[in-house]
Amino acid sequence: MSTLGPDHSHEISQRDLRNRSAEIMDGLERGERYAVIRNGHHIGDLVPLRRRAVSRAEFAAVSCGMPRLDDSKYREDMDRHANDDLYDPYDRAYGGQEFAKDEG
Repeated sequence: MSTLGPDHSHEISQRDLRNRSAEIMDGLERGERYAVIRNGHHIGDLVPLRRRAVSRAEFAAVSCGMPRLDDSKYREDMDRHANDDLYDPYDRAYGGQEFAKDEG
């Protein structure tokens, strides 16, 4: 999976970033991307987060092509490959008598 680099027509200096931060943040919200330049060198990119709500209908359309999960086979696989005996957090507390009532 490749990601697109920033649009280099939006090159900003460290000073611009400091002095125009509100304007730059507004640009990020609109989906604009920025290359940050310091001392003539490209030191980083500001890119908007990819947050997009997916409607129930869109999710259903995408997931209808997914293979069905066989619950019993999944449970069998989990039982076969996951060792539940490796660590039991209650063993330490109750098996070690940390919470036992004082006798005396």
